[in-house]
Amino acid sequence: MSEKVVLQHDDLRRTLRRIAHEIAEKNPEPEALAIVGIHTRGAILARRLHDLLAELTGTELPIGDLDISFYRDDVAAKDPARQPVVHASHIEFDPGERTVVLVDDVLFTGRTVRAAIDALFDYGRPRRVQLAVLCDRGHRELPIRPDYVGKNLPTARGERVNVRLEESDGIDQVTISEPQTAEVVA
Repeated sequence: MSEKVVLQHDDLRRTLRRIAHEIAEKNPEPEALAIVGIHTRGAILARRLHDLLAELTGTELPIGDLDISFYRDDVAAKDPARQPVVHASHIEFDPGERTVVLVDDVLFTGRTVRAAIDALFDYGRPRRVQLAVLCDRGHRELPIRPDYVGKNLPTARGERVNVRLEESDGIDQVTISEPQTAEVVA
């Protein structure tokens, strides 16, 4: 049951702060910016980035979260008996004429991001969509590339990246493990 810790609490805090600075630098008009997290851990990270960006820019940015369960094209393919856990989406602003920064914890195949873009466009057409991820582990199946990356994690396809966050798991930590030892699979 071995896990290799790649980010701990302070590392994660510094990484999110750096991503927030990069977002602020790349988007000089914060009033035209919005943050949207992908359930579950992407939504938690989005709230943290939202707070950091408010502190950096002095602007209260719109924030939302998306559940992409019904937009996935690969859930049934993995396990037909598995039913997705459905959360409510909250986009209480018009994404039109805004740059929306989608936030997720781990970028792997790109299918989650594709589904999130489909879900987001059901709320309106943003001027631009940017992607911020805590970890990019490679192995893309779709041509998706993040604009902001916390940490690149070269992994074997069979390994798991486990993101644990204080709000949902009681600890801030990112680990890499074999599939059978993964508690939180991302």
